[in-house]
Amino acid sequence: MKTRGQLKSEAKSVLNGRWKDSVLMCLVPTLISIAFAVVIVVIVVLPLMALSQNGAFDSQSINEASNSTGGSGGGLISGLFSALFGAGISWTFLDLLRGNKQEIRPFSDVFRGFSGVFALGIIVIYILSTIFVSLWALLFVIPGIIKSYSYSQAYFIYYDTYEQTGTRPDFLACITDSRRLMKGYKGKLFLLVWIFIGWHILAIITAGIGYLWLTPYISATKAAFYENLPKQTLA
Repeated sequence: MKTRGQLKSEAKSVLNGRWKDSVLMCLVPTLISIAFAVVIVVIVVLPLMALSQNGAFDSQSINEASNSTGGSGGGLISGLFSALFGAGISWTFLDLLRGNKQEIRPFSDVFRGFSGVFALGIIVIYILSTIFVSLWALLFVIPGIIKSYSYSQAYFIYYDTYEQTGTRPDFLACITDSRRLMKGYKGKLFLLVWIFIGWHILAIITAGIGYLWLTPYISATKAAFYENLPKQTLA
């Protein structure tokens, strides 16, 4: 496994000359999220507020309904869409690292996770991983965090297995293989993620604008991390 500095250098080499398309690709999910939020406000929130003012509903009932809806389903749906978009972005950087792809098509590559067999795999892996991590978190928070790192490579494994065999991989096997692959490397990924803390602070200071460049940088670095993991355990 290469050092954190070497992994970041690989990511920057992939991004070199492709920053504009990388930023656009990672910006698409944010713009869609904003548009979705606006639609929800227009279709749901504003009508409820109007009904409240007319006395059809009391404000407390509306708040309770919106909180229960947003808390239960909102987080799951948001996480699922993040997984679908994130997988497509990560796979694009992985292909660039391997030389299998030479350019980024931001408005199509970002939707790679939504296509056919990939979408089903991401959805099932996301749901299974969420269940497993939640069950481990019941013991204590730390086991849940550890397991989230254990399962973090499942989307990459699903992608590679399908590309190599042409058949849909077993969903649970991808999670199991990720756990085996990350044995002895969870701490390395943890440190790799936390090395960006300074960049996160800078991005926050710039009112989030810095994330336009930080998001593709982190995604490309994580793809480099997976590419450099020893795959003998999956043989």
